[in-house]
Amino acid sequence: MPILHHVRQAWRSLTSRLAPTVVRRHKSSMRQQYGSRNVRRVVIATLAISAIVLASISPATALLAQVSPNQPQLGDTLTVTIDSTAASTAPTVSLGNRTYPTFPVGKDRFRALVPTTPLDKPGALKLRVSDSNETKELALQLRGRKFPTQSIWLPPGKDQDLSDFEFDRVDAFKKIVSPQKMWSGAFLKPNNGPITTVYGVRRYYNGKFANDYYHRGVDYAGAYGSPIIAPAAGRVALVGQEAKGFVIHGNCIGIDHGQGVGSIFLHLSQIKVKNGDMVKAGQVIGALGGTGASTGPHLHWGLYVNGQAVDPVPWRNKGFE
Repeated sequence: MPILHHVRQAWRSLTSRLAPTVVRRHKSSMRQQYGSRNVRRVVIATLAISAIVLASISPATALLAQVSPNQPQLGDTLTVTIDSTAASTAPTVSLGNRTYPTFPVGKDRFRALVPTTPLDKPGALKLRVSDSNETKELALQLRGRKFPTQSIWLPPGKDQDLSDFEFDRVDAFKKIVSPQKMWSGAFLKPNNGPITTVYGVRRYYNGKFANDYYHRGVDYAGAYGSPIIAPAAGRVALVGQEAKGFVIHGNCIGIDHGQGVGSIFLHLSQIKVKNGDMVKAGQVIGALGGTGASTGPHLHWGLYVNGQAVDPVPWRNKGFE
């Protein structure tokens, strides 16, 4: 009935726009050919067929997606770019049992950031990209990568389990996904000291191998008290103090860069920002120290994407716009 209703409306609209004489001649001709009772039925059927034909040849909306890099390795951040003109809501990207949000980066274009870590299994990956109309699968290979191992000996009391308070605060920071992208371009080096421990190192703590653990960042062995800068713009979303229960992370700062990207800075001797502060790339936020579970003065910088620690190197070398 709704279709018939719309067709009748279209007929009324059409006849009202035609010159009266043309309409009368058309009706008279049709009455002679089909009989007056069948005229309306013929017109309605004709218009209905035309509507179906027009709908079938109207341009179809398409879902297009691509992934970069096309040959990723463990620890890389995958960029999934989606072109979707059909989306009534933002598309989504899924990998395994996790779904990642997308954010607009242009007209009918969206972008999702998908993390990989040293704990992932190398091999075939299948990404599912969905909008309001359709779902597509993207297949690619995740390359393996060898990570060194390291033995860490912590002084008595420093190898204890993290407190729930410290865990909860840090975990809550890692889960932040704010809609605004606050960073721009490649990330800066947060300290001028040399790198002493790279991303992804597997560790033994006090002689015991830490299963499901990898070094979730990069360590810089700068001078004690040397400045720590924000590698990119963002909002301070975590400030932790050793004196208030942060026995592992020590004095620390977490910066939300937006859209699921965040940086955390550990073992600081000084904190020069407070929760809620907006910081710019290159702004001094603290000073290098040795607080928390630290064998000596250094900065640990961890970069998180949608809750997982990724390799910061690609973010520093080329950036993710």
